[in-house]
Amino acid sequence: MVKKRVTITDIALEMGITPSTVSRALAGNQRVRVDTRERVLNVAAKMGYQPNVLASSLRSGRSDTIGMVVPRINRHFFSHVISGVEAVLNPAGYNLLISQTHERQEHEIKAFSTLLRNRVAGIIVSHSVETQTFEHFRQIIDEEISLVQFDRVTEQVPGPRIVNDNFLGALRSTQHLIKNGCRRIAHFAGALHVNVYEQRLDGYRYALEQAGIDVDPALIVENCIVQEAGMEAVENVIVPQQVDGIFAASDLSALGAIRTLKELNIAIPEKVKISGFANEPFAEMIDPTLTSVEQNAFEMGNQAARSMIESLGKEDPVSEEIHIPVRLIQRRSSVLNNSI
Repeated sequence: MVKKRVTITDIALEMGITPSTVSRALAGNQRVRVDTRERVLNVAAKMGYQPNVLASSLRSGRSDTIGMVVPRINRHFFSHVISGVEAVLNPAGYNLLISQTHERQEHEIKAFSTLLRNRVAGIIVSHSVETQTFEHFRQIIDEEISLVQFDRVTEQVPGPRIVNDNFLGALRSTQHLIKNGCRRIAHFAGALHVNVYEQRLDGYRYALEQAGIDVDPALIVENCIVQEAGMEAVENVIVPQQVDGIFAASDLSALGAIRTLKELNIAIPEKVKISGFANEPFAEMIDPTLTSVEQNAFEMGNQAARSMIESLGKEDPVSEEIHIPVRLIQRRSSVLNNSI
């Protein structure tokens, strides 16, 4: 069995001090008292601590590669985030090394290990839908590698978090359906342990409550973000529950709903109005065109890259959440022809 590498966090727990103090002491920082520095060095030696070569190369300015971990490269949203990241990093002299997890936590852990072996200066990541524990994220911090999260993020790990204003997007989308006469509005939700889907559900709920409409749990369909799930939800929820509006947390499930409603000869938007989230390229090509929330993925990538550059080499990552504005694009799926 391979022996676990001793980290600055292990030393901190042993001594009852903070990892930041250990890090500064090991670096010979004059802000740490001499006796504390000596005690840290002694404990580190006894525990078999080995200095992080990756962090040392970062501090000396030798590393010029940033790793990026995304759920799927071929998604419109993530491909545009990657483009936004490259637009900032490349002119600044950094290369980008990309891995995809295919929505598997196991693949995410392996991607982190691969990027560390490739001596990256920092990692930009959006976690997989499977990920619910974040020890492998904390390991990046322990190894003194800069970490920036985007889109799917967790507050359990320090550092910058770049997110869409999912709550506002969902709020505006649901309010739009209410304004256009809907009163029984279903929500096609994602996995609710993921921050983006939890926030979209919160926005949907808040819009209903503000309009004096009771939130009916029977109209909330979880794990409904792919086309097939949207098709099934129409047959199992939309028709039996006499729903007149759908706010989907994903354009793909909204597309599935449109397909099945048309097969059942249920008029859109006359009988059921639909709004999605992501503004996928097909949204303006299908019939009817799909109302959706634009996420500004390229700007999210820009901001993630800027936050990474600002974080490089810093001992204590700044834990801040930066919101990227969203906007609702109204199309035929939710508005009668004479209303646009």
